[in-house]
Amino acid sequence: MVRMLLLPSLGPFHILHPHYNAATVLALLEKAGAPVLYLASHSEESLREGLWREEDPLLFHLLPWAEERGVPVVALDREAHLKAEAEAFREALGQFPGGRPHLEAMAAFDEALLALLKEPLTPEALGSEAFLGRLREVYGGFARAFGEGPATGFRARRMARVAEALRGKEGAVVAELLDYLFLAEAFPGALPKAHEPTEAERQRALLDRAWRLKEEDDWAGLLEELFQIGDPEALYLAAQIYLAAGEWQEALSLMEEVFRMDFQHPGYLPGYVLARFGQLLDLAGERERALRAYRGVLALSWAPEEARTLALAGLRSPFRLP
Repeated sequence: MVRMLLLPSLGPFHILHPHYNAATVLALLEKAGAPVLYLASHSEESLREGLWREEDPLLFHLLPWAEERGVPVVALDREAHLKAEAEAFREALGQFPGGRPHLEAMAAFDEALLALLKEPLTPEALGSEAFLGRLREVYGGFARAFGEGPATGFRARRMARVAEALRGKEGAVVAELLDYLFLAEAFPGALPKAHEPTEAERQRALLDRAWRLKEEDDWAGLLEELFQIGDPEALYLAAQIYLAAGEWQEALSLMEEVFRMDFQHPGYLPGYVLARFGQLLDLAGERERALRAYRGVLALSWAPEEARTLALAGLRSPFRLP
């Protein structure tokens, strides 16, 4: 077992990377056998209140994994509230005419970071000096232009304190990508290395592909593989493909099957299932059942904002195809 393993969270961008998706992270954690999972970019309040849900969907997979194995989860960022300073800084710049050039410069750094995130990424690439050097260049340019402080959400200060809290500890550390940059410099021996891809990783890549379905994808091939996986998330995505193809009756039949299964995991799935089920029931003329499904979305302790928006629209008027 490694003394410490440091892994970056790509936030919503994990879905783009078949060789560094949520299942990859879980496989690396399993191999490390870490006794504790440390979250460098979250606070105890964020964990307790579920504030991480919109910004770090990787935790929909990490937290159930840790709970199932009895691995303690420790949130280390005691100043996570300072992250909001970066957004406040941008909003302040937008309040006066002279702020526009600065906002445009910020957008250029955002685009450079986004370009990095869209390149094919693997564990070994993320742990390489080549990648870290490019990430350092992007972040360093931003910090030089706007200062280490409110503009960066006090990132350097926050991560220095997290690094100090990790000194001498043993376990796995997951950090948001730019936080990972600072911790990689503090713990160069903990960076991820190459690993043998797993079947779970291949299946997760397929599910991720289906979540971002495009016209040029092989829809028939995707459907075949989703049916082979056969879990609630896979069948929900298969229903999405049928609906996109205009075959809503097939989609409804599949959703009826999903509804008879335990579709509580991942935690973002229940809201989407209920919202889409309501829409399909509307198409079938079953308004009362549709209304129950929409109300079910709003009754959840949490649902993705998109699912809530669909449910509220469905309560106002029956769903119809465009």
